[in-house]
Amino acid sequence: MSLRLEWKQRLSDISREAWDSLAEPLETPVLEWEWLRQMEVSGSMRPETGWLPCHLTLWSGRELAAAAPLYVKGHSAGEFVWDYVWADVARQLGVRYYPKLIGMSPATPVAGYRFLIAPGQDEALLTELMVRAVDDLCANNDFSGVSFNYVDPGWKARLEALGFVAWEHQSFVWENPGFGSFEDYLAVFDKNQRRNIRRERRKMNEQGLTLRPLTGEAITRRHLETMYRFYEQTNAQFGPWAAKFLTREFFTGLYEDYRHRLLLVSACRDGADEPVGMSFLLTKGRDLYGRYWGADGMFDSLHFNACYYAPIEWAIEHGIERFDPGIGSEHKLRRGFRAVGNWSLHRFRDQRLAQVMAVHIESINRGEEEQIQGLNQAIPFAEDRIPGTGPASPE
Repeated sequence: MSLRLEWKQRLSDISREAWDSLAEPLETPVLEWEWLRQMEVSGSMRPETGWLPCHLTLWSGRELAAAAPLYVKGHSAGEFVWDYVWADVARQLGVRYYPKLIGMSPATPVAGYRFLIAPGQDEALLTELMVRAVDDLCANNDFSGVSFNYVDPGWKARLEALGFVAWEHQSFVWENPGFGSFEDYLAVFDKNQRRNIRRERRKMNEQGLTLRPLTGEAITRRHLETMYRFYEQTNAQFGPWAAKFLTREFFTGLYEDYRHRLLLVSACRDGADEPVGMSFLLTKGRDLYGRYWGADGMFDSLHFNACYYAPIEWAIEHGIERFDPGIGSEHKLRRGFRAVGNWSLHRFRDQRLAQVMAVHIESINRGEEEQIQGLNQAIPFAEDRIPGTGPASPE
């Protein structure tokens, strides 16, 4: 088999058809061509913001056999792995930590990253060839190393066998055991939490708010413009700790060719069409992913309803099996989300830095596991209820 390696600095230099022939079979939607391309053409991810696209492609003749979205980074913002501890170790060792090479869907802490490999290809062989090409790129350009963030759990072992070190991080997930209704979802909680959730749901009516899930053709360009405004407002609340990476053009750019992956939950005052709040989610197959949210002002319990309850209700109605609500915020536990682990994979070129990670990573990961177990003990599940066995008794 004759393969040709090419590095691409723009996803637009690769055809959508070729790229998505590799990406669409995957569970994750955030490695698809349009999502990644909009990151670039919208000006969200570009060298001036510290993200230099450097995508690896392998060609068999004119056919794309494999690809990997990769970025040269001059900082760690927008990765949500918080590798500043390793940057600090590098500084103490006198090792330059930036630039580095990153494999992920930018500013999108959603598990599922992996090399994209065409069906029928020798995955083990192509993976080795691609890792070798990545190592050569890092060596030739004096990058500190390469990291793959939020990786596909099924891909992790293959990269560990090639010498990558796995670092565990805590995130959340809600899993649907086969609920037939929102009442089935409520049934898994203890009596107090069922009452709390019902009270938070009633707050929408009491404030004159109606929540509407929007998908596909029901999503207008105006909705996406409004979503950007909410995204901007939410980030403005956090000052220097904000996570604002996306431009208005990114949101509106999704209108033409990516609405089929979107779920917007729009909150409007009764009788009005203009949203006063909105959440932005992605969906593909049996999975749902929460990403952004915002509102015009303070509305009691709107966040819980727009980001958790309404999406869960929609998920039950549409046979969604897994809902990743996004990282952070332990209040997710009280809505039935479990703490779970996700993984990043690392290889440092400096052997001293690599040795520090190798020596300490087992205890670091063990501490993360203990934290995950401790968080899950706080979920207010009813001891005598099994998820999916029927509605709760009324209070």
